[in-house]
Amino acid sequence: PGKKIDELHVVVCGVGAAGTACANILMRAGVKNLIGYDIKGAIYKGRPGDSIPLQEFAERTNAQEIRAPLSEGIKGADLFLGVSAPGCITAEDVQNMAKDPIVFAMANPIPEIMPEIAKPYARIMATGRSDYPNQINNVLCFPGIFKGALRCRASAISEDMKLAAARAIANLISDDELNESYIIPSVFDRRVADVVADEVERVAHAEGLARDVIDSSTLYKLR
Repeated sequence: PGKKIDELHVVVCGVGAAGTACANILMRAGVKNLIGYDIKGAIYKGRPGDSIPLQEFAERTNAQEIRAPLSEGIKGADLFLGVSAPGCITAEDVQNMAKDPIVFAMANPIPEIMPEIAKPYARIMATGRSDYPNQINNVLCFPGIFKGALRCRASAISEDMKLAAARAIANLISDDELNESYIIPSVFDRRVADVVADEVERVAHAEGLARDVIDSSTLYKLR
């Protein structure tokens, strides 16, 4: 059986705009145990010198107030999400993660750990690069998100609209196709933008964010 999202231990390395946005959507999806790391180390409540955004991040994460370095904080983690810099984790770090660890090393052009170094120990490995399997690229998201939002004249793009986009992308991979080297569609998959747009529009209507007027039969089709 797969890992349950509400039981995942997640470590996010890099808590700028990208890391914060990723953490937000992970928690919206059900992640409860998440620790963020930046250049100063683990982010925890009351850490001296933190900006207001980092203080707000600390309020919602790291409930155990772990202050250990990344090499310690990653022990037992199910998912490592890197949006930081090359070389911030090692093969030993991946070995120290939980069984069947997931590594999303998103730094470009050189990820936090190269796939050939992590793969012997990681169950699933993904990067932002096109020359390795499981390329994670925001081009899979934003065309469909904007198409759906503009089509219904959405007044805002909510976290649930983003989450709907993520699930639409994930659902394009059938159970028969899903494997460790194919967890996400190609950036060239022509289906992606339309299915994302449909789901984003559906959620915008459900949340009352759409400003166009559609009849109930059309809304039913969008479901």
